[in-house]
Amino acid sequence: MAANPPCYSVGQISSYIKGLFEQDFLLRSVCVEGEISNLKYHSSGHIYFTLKDEQAAISGIMFASYARSLRLRLKDGMKVRVTGSISTYERGSSYQIYAKKIEASGLGDLYQRFMETKQRLEEMGMFDASYHKPIPKYAQKIGVVTAPTGAAIQDIVNITSRRHPFTQLILYPAFVQGENAVPSVIKGIETLDKMGLDVIIVGRGGGSLEDLWAFNEEAVARAIFDADTPIISAVGHETDVTISDYVADLRAPTPSAAAELAVFDVRAYIDAIRRSEQRLGSAAVNRARHSRLMLSQREAALQRHDPRRKLNEYHLRLAYADEGLHHAMDRSLEQAVRHTDEKEKRLQDVMNTALSRSRDKLEIGAARLDGLSPLKRLGSGYSFAEAGGRALTSAAQVKSGDEVLLYLKEGSLKTEVKEVRGSAYGRDQ
Repeated sequence: MAANPPCYSVGQISSYIKGLFEQDFLLRSVCVEGEISNLKYHSSGHIYFTLKDEQAAISGIMFASYARSLRLRLKDGMKVRVTGSISTYERGSSYQIYAKKIEASGLGDLYQRFMETKQRLEEMGMFDASYHKPIPKYAQKIGVVTAPTGAAIQDIVNITSRRHPFTQLILYPAFVQGENAVPSVIKGIETLDKMGLDVIIVGRGGGSLEDLWAFNEEAVARAIFDADTPIISAVGHETDVTISDYVADLRAPTPSAAAELAVFDVRAYIDAIRRSEQRLGSAAVNRARHSRLMLSQREAALQRHDPRRKLNEYHLRLAYADEGLHHAMDRSLEQAVRHTDEKEKRLQDVMNTALSRSRDKLEIGAARLDGLSPLKRLGSGYSFAEAGGRALTSAAQVKSGDEVLLYLKEGSLKTEVKEVRGSAYGRDQ
């Protein structure tokens, strides 16, 4: 009876197989040519990909330390030469190529077909933005052409329920991969286009270039271009680009993003209305407060310019002026009386002085006049002679025989001239 072979753990077997790969001189440094698919640039800096040809496929990884020196931007469908080592990943029990250098060796068949189709349709003008129809803002009926069991439809349903639960979604269950994908997607577009919907979403989740190829076919692009309903293309991940994206009315990076673009967010709209109501209410309160303030200011200004107030001010000013005038008149009258008294006193003094002086002059004049008085002279023995009504001052005024009237101190004498003599003082003429 044969002895039972020893039993090993899974880890031991995986480690043994890894050792075989590492001991193989050929696999330590090898160059493999193939077409890239399932390309992914990881946030860590690593690059994951699948290298394939018509017969087989092998997983590959280029770590960030090597990826930083890579000058080539890899794309699905690109034909490359990968230099590195082949080993196993023990936990996954799978082998893969660890790339140290990747060089372009030409375009892959699918990528070449993609570029040719893109160039041909672009020359026809099918990508021209002038043909793009606007996406309705308030879409109520939205058609979806995608697989009924994929993650894409679930994402679209979830986002629609969140944004606008009353939106009607109409699904056309289509094949989105394989031989039947192209006619199925075309049939879905044509069927939904006849239903008078607001917008149609055409797409699927992510995958390799082969998985997404149905959306690179010219027949699908023409179905999208010929549709009367606005169409959103949502194929693969954000980095995936297909012919459908170019010809559609709007391109969404993912099916979830397509739902965000197609479905009106009623909750956000309600929130916006509430915020608008709050702002409007605040604005109304502020406006009312401002209006009351302006009204108060206008009332105050009106009161300042009130004619009655002005009239009262004028009355008050008039009263003050009248009172001031009376005071001024009283002061002026008092000053005038005082000045009059002073002037009267000064005038009286001047008159008294003048009168005194006049008396003195009169007395002096009287004394002088008295000294010259004829009567006083007559009293001293002198007489006053008059002839023919004229006073005689010279003997030559009369002649012998003329009558001369002599006035004495007491009485008068009527005499006749007997003899005329010469000059006075007893001298003969």
